[in-house]
Amino acid sequence: MQSTGGPSVLQVIEKDLRAPRAGEVRLIQDAIGLNFVDTMIRKGQYPMALPAVPGFEAAGTITEVGSGVEGLSIGDRVAYFFSEGAYATERIIPTAPLIRLPADISNETAATFLAKGGTAWMGMRGLHDLKSADTVLVLGASGSVGAILSRWAKSLGATVIGVAGSPDKFDKVAAGATHALRAGEPDIAAKIRAIAPDGVDVVYDLVGRATFALGVSSVRDGGVIAAMGAASGQPAPAPDLVRRGVDVRSGGTPQYVRGPAVEIATSQLWDALRSGIFDDLETTRYPFDEIARAHDDMDNRRLSGLPVLIA
Repeated sequence: MQSTGGPSVLQVIEKDLRAPRAGEVRLIQDAIGLNFVDTMIRKGQYPMALPAVPGFEAAGTITEVGSGVEGLSIGDRVAYFFSEGAYATERIIPTAPLIRLPADISNETAATFLAKGGTAWMGMRGLHDLKSADTVLVLGASGSVGAILSRWAKSLGATVIGVAGSPDKFDKVAAGATHALRAGEPDIAAKIRAIAPDGVDVVYDLVGRATFALGVSSVRDGGVIAAMGAASGQPAPAPDLVRRGVDVRSGGTPQYVRGPAVEIATSQLWDALRSGIFDDLETTRYPFDEIARAHDDMDNRRLSGLPVLIA
């Protein structure tokens, strides 16, 4: 990416790789995750020096190791969820962010779910310690992270109210929630209060400005608003939340899924995948050289499933 702008700024360029240095490996990547933050980088809304290789998430096989590398060998399958430069068929990468994959978790599955599942885990364990008795409101339940979070929270016993951003995604939201509602429908706030008369225990807001007011009106006094996304912009302050004892919490996945938490989060994500709770979620696959089409689909909300690049 030589400049910021529309999807056309993403161009496939061939480049020779140097040998891995100390603490690095050479990785052939056959599956690369696509996330909303990638579009922000492309548009210049997220700082990254140009020229740049966007992307933060991929999975592949180690083909060469540098000096001093321990615990990883040629032929090992690994994945990562936050390391710049993921949009590549092959790359040199430090070993620090690499996660060794279990035999029953494919590279494609890892690249599709790792960042999004890690973000969902952050919401349920980092921003709020979800309990089986909780009633939760997921704003943006039709998106990738929202769909994963809804199903995961429901599987843990929580009552999940999912809000679909558009009518055509209502069935998808209903499949992963205890109750499903459409954004913009009349009296949606009253319908949420009919389900949770005192208000929900936690609001997972994956949208931002467009949905924040609904979250404020729906959360109980002393509850939590987990602000996990701002696709529609940053919300305006709501001073009344302080009086009501509502805690607004936010943060990025790398802040919460790091150190010992990485192994805990990924282990629980693999177990959730094995349990089948995400089996109804479709995957939308794009060939590596059609990355611009993938970004155009993300920009225009045409995704029908969890997106992944196949190299």
